[in-house]
Amino acid sequence: MLEVFRTMFPHPKSELNYTTDFEFLVAVILSAQSTDAQVNKVTEKLFKKYPTIESFAKAKIRDLEKDVFSTGYYRSKARYLKGSAKMVLKRFGGELPRTMREMRMLPGVGRKTANVVLSNLYGIHEGIAVDTHVMRISQRFDLVDPPYTATSIERDLMEITPREEWGNLNHYMVLYGRYHAPAHAKIVDDALTAIYPPARDWLKREKKQKK
Repeated sequence: MLEVFRTMFPHPKSELNYTTDFEFLVAVILSAQSTDAQVNKVTEKLFKKYPTIESFAKAKIRDLEKDVFSTGYYRSKARYLKGSAKMVLKRFGGELPRTMREMRMLPGVGRKTANVVLSNLYGIHEGIAVDTHVMRISQRFDLVDPPYTATSIERDLMEITPREEWGNLNHYMVLYGRYHAPAHAKIVDDALTAIYPPARDWLKREKKQKK
């Protein structure tokens, strides 16, 4: 599967737009329960209005809420952005931390977000970011076992994936799920389902399992 993924996506990377490390953190936080396309629309204006970490730290919460409203969960996200900016400045000297433990100290940063930031920005792979695409595709190809939680899925994928591919695996599955095997697709017939035919007709398989 990894060989096919490499052929499909020879240069896998995040589709979020950013120019600084902190902007990438902001974009990843905003991407929760939202699409990359929507986040990119929001950050196009957001990063012009708040060009520095300091400007996020000094921003008025009400203004931030309005600025990120369309990404959903805007109250929490506005609070996370301001809180993270303040902590990065005060605790980490204006630089994003580079360990899982320290990253998760930042408001709004869980293990998934920390994995995405550390992997994309610094090539530090302490785990595999598990989002909805990863959850769906990993189950479709029977790469993971129940209970299918983010924690169990990450653990299972880490066991079967070479560490040097941990960072890429999230990109591979996100891009594959987005452009080749979207949730609404009834049949997926490609080089990956050729490797594992039961993944070809996911809806048919789900019906059998329910029976």
